[in-house]
Amino acid sequence: MKMLFDNPLKTRADLRQAVLDICSPLLPLYSEGKSRLHIGDTSAGYSDSTAEVEAFARPLWALAPLLTENGHEDWAGLYRRGLAAGTDPESPEYWGDPHDFDQLLVEMAAMGLGLILAPDKLWEPLSGKEKENVYRWLSFVNTKKAYDCNWRLFAVMVNLGFRKVGLPYCTEAVEAALGKVEEFYLGDGWYADGKPAHSDYYVPFAIHFYQLIYAKEMETEDPERSALFKARAKEFAEDFIYYFGEDGSAVPYGRSMTYRFAQAAFWSAYAYAGVDGFDPGVVKGIILRHLRSWFKRPIWNNDGTLTIGFGYPNLIMTEGYNAPGSPYWALKTMLVLALGEGSSFWQSEELPLPVADSRRVLPHPHMIAQKKGKHNVLFAAGHPMVNCHTHCGAKYEKFAYSNLFGFSVSKSVWGTGAGGFDSTLALSECDNVYRVKCENKEHLVTDDYIYTKWTPWKDVEIKTYIIPALPWHVRVHLIYSERELDSFEGGFAYPSEHVTSTEKTESGAFACFDGYRGGIVNLIGERKAGLNGMEANTNLIYSRTSLPALSGKVGKGETVLACAVFCGEEGDNAPTPAVSVEGGKIKVLIDGREVTIEI
Repeated sequence: MKMLFDNPLKTRADLRQAVLDICSPLLPLYSEGKSRLHIGDTSAGYSDSTAEVEAFARPLWALAPLLTENGHEDWAGLYRRGLAAGTDPESPEYWGDPHDFDQLLVEMAAMGLGLILAPDKLWEPLSGKEKENVYRWLSFVNTKKAYDCNWRLFAVMVNLGFRKVGLPYCTEAVEAALGKVEEFYLGDGWYADGKPAHSDYYVPFAIHFYQLIYAKEMETEDPERSALFKARAKEFAEDFIYYFGEDGSAVPYGRSMTYRFAQAAFWSAYAYAGVDGFDPGVVKGIILRHLRSWFKRPIWNNDGTLTIGFGYPNLIMTEGYNAPGSPYWALKTMLVLALGEGSSFWQSEELPLPVADSRRVLPHPHMIAQKKGKHNVLFAAGHPMVNCHTHCGAKYEKFAYSNLFGFSVSKSVWGTGAGGFDSTLALSECDNVYRVKCENKEHLVTDDYIYTKWTPWKDVEIKTYIIPALPWHVRVHLIYSERELDSFEGGFAYPSEHVTSTEKTESGAFACFDGYRGGIVNLIGERKAGLNGMEANTNLIYSRTSLPALSGKVGKGETVLACAVFCGEEGDNAPTPAVSVEGGKIKVLIDGREVTIEI
């Protein structure tokens, strides 16, 4: 949308206007009773009726903070009317009684935030009967089962809302939820989103987000737990800052990428709760640069509504729970509107990232994060479990994830063009049907390298070593196979339409684009290099991409493959790494140093 593209996003007033510009296109789409929103006709795993409730609720992530200031009675009145109709069992727009594991439980969290932040606008003007209905319907969150993950915290948000408006609230449900989430804590500020589960963006934009709201609201009543949640967020922030680039972009990784600028929601909760960590100007810079980077991308429908997708509209990369209203989860980042103009956040000057070019070991998500210039990469060992969401192999098990180039997902298991095989090694039984890494059997993360073992077939074992040193990183694969295989290994996918030049040799392939140069070089093994076209809409950031890749054969028995992947600014002449494998050791000469790995 042009209004957002042109918005400088410097002040609180600018952010207020951004919220209005994002939400206003929804106005013609509300139902007659204002309790539902029909944004599109694609489906999720839950009913279309529930999807319309989701679409109604999610704008509250931004509207509730907006309503902390004077005015905006049009929005307040619309949402009072919608809440009243949706929770009235006698209304034709009644949302229905929620059941166990119901998506409706998810959407209650935004309504809870509305009660927490804007009770004078969304609660007090309701009639006695309307209040009774709202309370009865939201109270289902205390009696219905939720998945043992971030879902457990929806009850916390609702009960904080009850507490704020003076209603009876269920202490037992809150304690049970917080106790269960405590079981997910890994250390150093990190959680998993369940037990066992991945440590993905649900850690910052769900678990920490809700706990920081709890910390703010319960500072007096529960000071010990509030202090704990803030301390953990402070620790987590020291790692999480490596996910964010100088231009505001963040590394796409894991599921639910259609929530887009929710990637920065943690920082808004961090500021809202007053965590004593990074300077408010640093946090302000992260949030505003992040929003600017998103508002310049083609993520809107022609009517101004948010699309499903990531860098552009894209259903291929989505999960089964992504309905037309789902992307409005992104509005959680607007929580900083609940901070007044006089707050330290809004009074601070926007500051740059305080992190210089460096690496950081992240043991809990099994990663090494590295930043060099505008490029941020997460080198990943993967996880010893599969969550069975769509494209879980692509979203969690690739060797590297980049803020500049994203990652790709498959459109087909047939062939390499549709496979989305960037940053991974794909193998086929010589039949053009490929398998990739979908879970690790064991892993190790050290200061110098990542090790992961994986088994694409029960009689094929691969031990992969990743040695990061941007602009290069090295991959070594020790393969034992009882079958003959074709191999295909990709570097970072690049936007094919932006290419200014290419270069290819028998062992390496490179392309230059947008001031960057990316490519791959074979170091050990018999493989040919090429620049391979990929199916449209497989990459999350660019709709048309090409891939520098290596292809070759893997025979029965033991095979060693090694390559070096490059992605850096044009003119960066960092020497090509060298690798040798002998005597039970891998020796890698990279970035002017030698890394020795015992195998």
